[in-house]
Amino acid sequence: MHVLHVEAGRHLYGGPRQVLELMTALAARGIDGTLACPAGSAIAAAAADRGLAVATHPLGGDLDLSALLFLVRLLRTGRFDLLHAHSRRGADFFAGIAAAMAGVPAVLTRRVDSPDTPWVGTLKYRAYARVVAISAAVRAQLVATGVPAERIHLIRSAVDAGARAPAWTRQRFLAEFGLAPGARVVAVVAQLIPRKGHRLLLQAWPLIRSGCPGARLLVFGTGPLEGGLVALAGATSGVHFAGFRPELRDFLGHVDVLAHPALAEGLGVCLLEAQAAGVPVVGFRSGGVPEAVADGETGLLVAPGDAAALAAAILGLLKDPDRARGMGAAGQARIRAEFSPATMAAAYAEVYAHAVRR
Repeated sequence: MHVLHVEAGRHLYGGPRQVLELMTALAARGIDGTLACPAGSAIAAAAADRGLAVATHPLGGDLDLSALLFLVRLLRTGRFDLLHAHSRRGADFFAGIAAAMAGVPAVLTRRVDSPDTPWVGTLKYRAYARVVAISAAVRAQLVATGVPAERIHLIRSAVDAGARAPAWTRQRFLAEFGLAPGARVVAVVAQLIPRKGHRLLLQAWPLIRSGCPGARLLVFGTGPLEGGLVALAGATSGVHFAGFRPELRDFLGHVDVLAHPALAEGLGVCLLEAQAAGVPVVGFRSGGVPEAVADGETGLLVAPGDAAALAAAILGLLKDPDRARGMGAAGQARIRAEFSPATMAAAYAEVYAHAVRR
């Protein structure tokens, strides 16, 4: 089988990284893949580095007629048995139309738990033989949109939990981010957009610092809220905005706690990455987060929007390193057992077989 994967995101955020993990794991099962993605994008370069086949074109969104025609031409070469669209920036819309025009079966992965515009969603999902939800929260949103439950499959995201010791030394990590040797480090990894909840974490931060003066917060990510968040944090708060770091996995294991204040989340790849690195997670009990983090076992979850509870949970782990390390070890074991790329690829192989038969 040869699958055409369509990913319209340019950067190596969680969703695009999942596409690469899936294609690599599928190749190990003998399922070939070609990635259709934006020209000059980070995902195109990363796919090529992995030895994956790549076809590039400017992919501009739902109304990009040239992207639609590009996919139709690819599919009509006869090389592909299936199209797999990965929902982002219009790919879920025009890819389904292209597959229908070319007479090729299609599968869609939905990664966000926010609702569609009703009539757009109803039309969009009709083009797909199967729709994959990455969490039960996303599945519930799809059912509410009107997608028949029998066409929805639940396949959670995955990360490679092998060899997760940090590639960076502790000294390099401290020097890179200007941290003192005794610093207690909290990190947040997310785009700087409203639903990720950074403002609530910054509201909680003074409470954390008052209880643990050595606490430092590293904010990884970029986005439209950056200027306002920098101003809100202030210059002397122990908060460092570190930007988007594609090499995050090389040093994530040196972080003491990963904070995830998202108010809406499909599943959260950064939560899986943190646990794979042995880092406990503290976040809100929202969207698919309770499926990614075992509350009380691999991290702590509190009521969405409760900044004081978020502060208390983070502070509790900073003050109890033994408990934090125990949660980190439990997280590593859980990721290996339940969120492996091989398991994800096997589930997708079954979905592909159903879609092709249909």
